[in-house]
Amino acid sequence: MEATQVLKGASVKPKSRRAHEVYKARWAYLFISPFFILFGIFGLYPMLFSIYLSFNDWKGVGPMQWVGLNNFQRLLSDTVFWQAIQNGFILLLMYVPVMLFLALALAVILNSQYVRGYRIFRTLIFLPFITNMVAAGFAFRILLTMNNGLVNVALGYLGIPPVPWLESIWGARVSLSLLIIWAWLGYNMVIMLAGLQTIPHDLTEAALVDGATPVRAFFSITIPLMQPVILFCLITSTIGSFGLFAEVAALTGGGPANATITPLIRIFNTAFRSLQFGYASAMAYVFFALIFAVTLLQVRFFGREQ
Repeated sequence: MEATQVLKGASVKPKSRRAHEVYKARWAYLFISPFFILFGIFGLYPMLFSIYLSFNDWKGVGPMQWVGLNNFQRLLSDTVFWQAIQNGFILLLMYVPVMLFLALALAVILNSQYVRGYRIFRTLIFLPFITNMVAAGFAFRILLTMNNGLVNVALGYLGIPPVPWLESIWGARVSLSLLIIWAWLGYNMVIMLAGLQTIPHDLTEAALVDGATPVRAFFSITIPLMQPVILFCLITSTIGSFGLFAEVAALTGGGPANATITPLIRIFNTAFRSLQFGYASAMAYVFFALIFAVTLLQVRFFGREQ
């Protein structure tokens, strides 16, 4: 009898203790509950609903029609969507290496103790990142238009014929790459500068004392220690290449001939212009799977020595 009471008390005691701990922390749970409530309403519920929606045909009003995997099968023959994926890879190769190289070079320069007024230069380089991207896109469009653009006007004074920056396929891609580099260079520079400032100067000084040149010390010490920071910038820039929206909408609109359309633009147009919410949800999850795979490959390839 006594053994039974002991076992019964042992089974009840942890539960009552847990309930007591929860009751003691009730005010803490109450204060953090708005985050979880808002996350459930605006984060978790839309995600679960979009998964269900990807297997339906729905125009935003009226009943849904279950179509199973038809949206995903239809996606296999969607040339515009796969053109958008291809554009993401093209833009990735066009601007990411240049931007990361410039960001690292500027970070090294501004991290030097011999540069005067470095705070002013950091602010000026970072300023485009906090500039409204729609306004910046329209400003670039004014500069790069074929007939009356200021860049072509300046080229005309030099005897160079007008360049179709926004009217040709590769001209539009180059123009968009320039806008992205201008906008995101400061962000990546600040991150790399923060990474450089975490590297002890004693390591570089010891290498110089041992006879290494500054260039050798940079590539043998600084670059390996900066590898996690560079990898972070590479991954965020890769995701950004496929998720461009405001830059494309303001500068090129996705043209010419869908040469600059991105997956996010394609998904947005399908959902809110064509009112094909189920098909757009299927696009979004295929797009997520592709980005996830590319990110894993980058981590596996570039981060294997960390």
